[in-house]
Formats: sequence, C-alpha cells, structure tokens
Amino acid sequence: MLRLALANTRFPKSPSDSLGIVLDAMASAAARNAAIVCFAEGLVPGYRLGASIPPPDTSWLESAWKQIDQRAGELGLGVILGTERQSQAGLHLTARVTGPDGALCGFQDKVQLDPSEESTYSPGSGRRVFRCAGVTFGVVICHEGWRYPETVRWAVRQGAQIVFHPHVEVVEDQNQLWTRFADPANTFHEKAMLCRAAENTCYFASVNCALPGASTTSAVIDPEGVLIAHQPYGEEGILVAEIDPAAATGLLAKRLRPDALSTDEQ
Repeated sequence: MLRLALANTRFPKSPSDSLGIVLDAMASAAARNAAIVCFAEGLVPGYRLGASIPPPDTSWLESAWKQIDQRAGELGLGVILGTERQSQAGLHLTARVTGPDGALCGFQDKVQLDPSEESTYSPGSGRRVFRCAGVTFGVVICHEGWRYPETVRWAVRQGAQIVFHPHVEVVEDQNQLWTRFADPANTFHEKAMLCRAAENTCYFASVNCALPGASTTSAVIDPEGVLIAHQPYGEEGILVAEIDPAAATGLLAKRLRPDALSTDEQ
C-alpha cells in the first residue's frame, strides 16, 4: 500500500507566504506517513489569474525550490509542486517533482492551456511519467484533465499507476457552499475525475486550494471510478489516502486500438 497526501491549502497572499504554506504542509504530510504530497496548480508563487502576484522572479523561485528540495530530503517525502517556470518560450505553469531523497525528478509543463490563460502563460510541449516512492505516475494540470482526457490515457499507457491532477479555480460565487461530491447540480468537473480513473483503470488524485465557493475539492478516485476520499469544500487540510498501486492495471487504457480511429475507408 502507498499513502499519498493532497495539500488542500489556502491560496497564498504573497510568494513568501506560498513557500511557508508548502513547507508547513510537507511537514504535516510526513507526520501522517505520506510517501508523496501533491500541491495545487501554480501555488508557488501563486496562480496569476486568481490574485495580484508580483512579476516572475527566477532567482526567488530557484531559492524556494532549493528549500523545498532540501526539506523533502530531510522528510523522505516525494513532492509534486504546482509552480511556474520561465523558458525561452515564455512563462509556463508546471508541476515540479522532487524525489524523497531531495533530488529533482523533473518538470511536467502544462501543455493545454485554458483560453483565459493564454495572455499570461505559454504552453509547454511534451509529456512524461515519473518514478518516485516506488510508484509510476503522470501529471496533468487543471484544464488538461478536464477537457483533454487523452493526456491521462497517454500517461497510463506509459505505465502510470496514478495520475495527479493539480488544479486551481477562479471562483465566481464565493457564497456557494457545496457539500456533496459530484453533486448533479454542480459542474461537470468532479464527474470528470471519476471518469478519468474508470476509463483508464488507474488512480486519479486531484488537488485544489481551499477556496470559498469552490466547485471542486481535492479527491482520490480508485481504478473503478469510485471515490476513496475527498476534502470538505473550502476547508484547509491535508487529505491522506492509502492506495494499492497493483490495482491500477491500466487495462482499459492499454486496450485502446489507435488503428480503429483511422478515417481511411476500407
């Protein structure tokens, strides 16, 4: 069994606040014997469409990453960090993966941007899977997991047993309070979480910030598309769930017949 943690944290007030949030949550996840902790999209230094965040500062960001890596090694904790990075192509939303030894495993940039993000962020290119804490996983970021299910299927076909889904929400109605996961009256998003797991026979772990009025919350779904656990809406906390990686066979993803998608007439 593998114990994973989803950090359903508050939205940061500043870049320095975001680093404090991450370090505190890492300690809490390790105290609960989690092997891996995943954070929401763009948490460090903060998702730019949801708040006033200072201009990108590569030096500060690299310093923050170094502190997170060092702490991960001290705690023996794998970390999937929702952050951003600058390249020649522009500013990317990304997931930065650190192993439990504190070593950088790599980045998964957000390839499929939401249309609202295109004036702020640049799309990445390429996909990969990671091996950490004895499990193989992929990462799809927010809009990718909701609207582009092939991103999840690709990861599972490459051997991923879990697909992590860091996301964040720009809340339209902060007075709304959901209490029931995948409520039929709510948006399609949590139903999509169930589908991504069931259609690929994998675990799907989705993590949001604790936001008043949020229509989604952090949750872990099993390979049959059944909810294992979810965080109460808008409530800060570390959601911990135990999973059996062996149950994530990837059967349905592997049964895909790409040749059957051809439009060539026979």
